[in-house]
Amino acid sequence: MYLTGLGTAVPVRGFSQAECLEALEAAPQFPQLKPRSRELLRKVLSADNGIAKRHFAVTALEEGFVLTPDALHARFVRHAPTLAARSAEQAMAKARLLPNEVDAVIVSTCTGYLCPGLSGHVIEALGLRPDIQALDLVGQGCGAALPNCRAASALLAAGQARHVLSVCVEVCSAAFYMDDDPGVLISACLFGDGAAAALWSARPSAHARRVEWTTAKSVVSPAERDSLRFEQRGGMLRNILSLGVPKLAARHAGTLLDEMLDGDSPTRTEVVGWILHAGGREVLAALQRRLGLTPEDLRPSTETLRDFGNLSSPFVFFVLDRALAQGAPGGWWWMCSFGAGFSCHGAFLKVD
Repeated sequence: MYLTGLGTAVPVRGFSQAECLEALEAAPQFPQLKPRSRELLRKVLSADNGIAKRHFAVTALEEGFVLTPDALHARFVRHAPTLAARSAEQAMAKARLLPNEVDAVIVSTCTGYLCPGLSGHVIEALGLRPDIQALDLVGQGCGAALPNCRAASALLAAGQARHVLSVCVEVCSAAFYMDDDPGVLISACLFGDGAAAALWSARPSAHARRVEWTTAKSVVSPAERDSLRFEQRGGMLRNILSLGVPKLAARHAGTLLDEMLDGDSPTRTEVVGWILHAGGREVLAALQRRLGLTPEDLRPSTETLRDFGNLSSPFVFFVLDRALAQGAPGGWWWMCSFGAGFSCHGAFLKVD
C-alpha cells in the first residue's frame, strides 16, 4: 500500500514547560504531594528534558487540574472528535480525495472511551459515505499507529478498499492524574494532546512523494504488561509508567529490527531513515544506543518531542510528516512504535 496523504492536528493553545510548572505549583493538588514528589516535578519541568512545549485541549492550564471523572471525560468528548477530524481532513486534502472516495476509516485512541466510537464522529464531520467500513481500536497505547496501519494494509490487500484513513488521536490531558508515584508524576511532565491521520491507497499518488508500506512485524510481551499501562482508579485513567521502560523499549525495538532485517527486507546499511516513537528523552537515548544511531538519525523524533511532547499514538505520524516535509533522503525507512502490552511494532517504508 502507499501513503497518499498525511495530516496532523494539535489544540490551539501550546504551553512551555515553565508555564506548566507555574500552573502546577498553583494547583490544589500540588501541596497535597510529598516534598520529594514536588521536587521531582520541579526538577523534570525545569531541566532540559527534551520538551520545550506541549499543546493541551484547555483554554487555560488551570482547567487541566479539575480532576474529576466527569470533567476529564467531557474534555475527551469535546476535543477528540475535533482533533481526529482535523487531521483526517488534512490527509484527504493532500491525497486530493473526495469524501465519497474513502472506503474505510480506522481510529485508534487510549485516552478516552466513546460508544459509538470516534469513527462515527469522523464520518459525520468529513461527510464520508454511510456504507464506509469503520473500525475503532482501543487499548494499544502509544504503539497503536502501526497496528492501525496493518489493519489498513489488510483491507487494501484483500481488495475490500482502495483508500483507507488511519487516524490516531489522544487527549492526554483527559487522562491526567496526580499522586506520589514517580511514574505518574513523570507522565504529567511528558504527554501532550494531538491527532494524526494517514491516507493509505492501493496505488501511489501521482502528485506526491512515493511512500510504500512494504513489510511489518509486531511483538507482544504480556509478561511485561505491568511496566506500561493504564489502570482505572476513582473513575479515572491512571498511567503506570515504570522506570525500566527506556531499556525495555530499546530491547524490543532492537530485537524486532534484527528479526525484520533477517528476512527479505533491506540490509542494515540500506536503512537511511528512522521514524521512531519517543516516549521521552531517555527512551530516545536508549534507542540510539541499541540501534547504533546518530543524533542526525533521531532528529525528526527529537524535534517532534521538543515541539509537542509525547503525543502517544499519533507521535510516529508526526515524525513521518516532519521527515517528509524536511526532504529526508529517499530509500528504506524503518518506522517503530511501542507501548502498552508491552508491545513493539516495526514497518519498512520504501521512499522515493
